[in-house]
Amino acid sequence: MRYAHRRGDDGDLRSRLREIALERRRFGYRRLGIMLAREGIVMNHKKLLRLYREENLRVRRRRGRKRAMGTRAPMTLPQGPNQRWSLDFVSDTLVCSRRIRILAVVDDFTRENLALVVDTSLSGARVARELDAIIAVRGKPLMIVSDNGTELTSLAILRWSKDRQIEWHYIAPGKPQQNGYVESFNGRLRDECLNETLFASLSHARSVLRAWRDDYNHVRPHSGIGGLTPADAARRVAQPKPPGHPGNPGLYL
Repeated sequence: MRYAHRRGDDGDLRSRLREIALERRRFGYRRLGIMLAREGIVMNHKKLLRLYREENLRVRRRRGRKRAMGTRAPMTLPQGPNQRWSLDFVSDTLVCSRRIRILAVVDDFTRENLALVVDTSLSGARVARELDAIIAVRGKPLMIVSDNGTELTSLAILRWSKDRQIEWHYIAPGKPQQNGYVESFNGRLRDECLNETLFASLSHARSVLRAWRDDYNHVRPHSGIGGLTPADAARRVAQPKPPGHPGNPGLYL
């Protein structure tokens, strides 16, 4: 007589995995595993991947637009918060077809999203005011990185950066990959929020993006910082370093 080994059906585990995947439709199995681990549900990655596939939870790839190619300029990781911020604009539309613009500002070290400013237009003077609002809470950066769009090369921005004594670095035209941190953030923003939501009004867009930003900073695990949230990464940096610790490589990861 031969006995066949039968795996348990893991009904409760599968149910919770499906629930989280439904809430986080653009999360792959690794991030879903981090979310489960936060609830005390830990398993090896092979089992997680098997259940993920058996439940048919794989994220469908969206066909993206072609991007300008070119030699990638190496971006050295800053050694602390506020050493370098990156910013960029993202566009979307309301259900009435009215166009909106979103200003995204990211701290390249902690990966915190410092602002998501939504409006129908955003001038250079408005960008300067929004940056002042961030600085009033957080302190000023040593450098800001952006593309050379009209608003960001305006006289208002040039005067602002000179008055605040903040270096403003412009990436090469047609090479968004040189501003990789905010480009990556914009990809997540579009994939997980903008493509998933129909905005009924400007106030609705602001409300949704405010909630998404809070989730991004405080709940969503970030693969670039070892599965931490950006808020967790910032707290780790703020902790006193133990005696003899050689700086702060990898946020103690």
